[in-house]
Amino acid sequence: MIKLANIEKYYDAGPTRTWVLRRINLDIKQGEFLSIMGPSGAGKSTLLHLLGMHDTAWNGEYHLYEHPIHRLGKKERSEIYKKYFGFVFQSYHLLDSLTVYENLDIPLSYRNIKKSERDSIVCDALDKFNIVGKKDLFPNQLSGGQQQLVAIARAMIASPKIILADEPTGNLHSSQGKEIMEMFKKLNEEGTTIIQVTHSEANAAFGHRIIKIVDGWITD
Repeated sequence: MIKLANIEKYYDAGPTRTWVLRRINLDIKQGEFLSIMGPSGAGKSTLLHLLGMHDTAWNGEYHLYEHPIHRLGKKERSEIYKKYFGFVFQSYHLLDSLTVYENLDIPLSYRNIKKSERDSIVCDALDKFNIVGKKDLFPNQLSGGQQQLVAIARAMIASPKIILADEPTGNLHSSQGKEIMEMFKKLNEEGTTIIQVTHSEANAAFGHRIIKIVDGWITD
């Protein structure tokens, strides 16, 4: 489903070149639950954002299904992203000018779904994540944990084929975090591919496979 071949990323600052990812070769199968671990600054989040096509400044080959992502322009990548992905960002990335309800509706609006059906899906998500009472609030009126729940609900709401999650439970208390991981596990069992970056051994253990990145290299 996903094949990365010789992916590399670096920054040049004058004569100095700083490598972020080095010779990344990775195959991810449909329906896999993959955990990416490693120390801070190792390149984990960079790899996740590359997979989610938010980062385009890299070398190598990236195939997603039949799409050669490395050869596509920004608009084509954006359409593929909307079609296949949900993303849980470490810093939430909620739209500050929209209410919780409107933030959840955004991914559905990219798809050919009637408004009445979208309303029903959003209401179900609000209920599932226990945030019905927050639906008319704006992100800056929420706590960090509440924003995280909204961000996770938004990533899941359109039933994407692939969920990318960057420290998805980092701002949740332990019982909420475990509940979210159980949700991911259930989605995965239903066929959703999940790729998570985590520092948590407990969260990583939900995956079928753990890869470790150190100084930009896959070491395990």
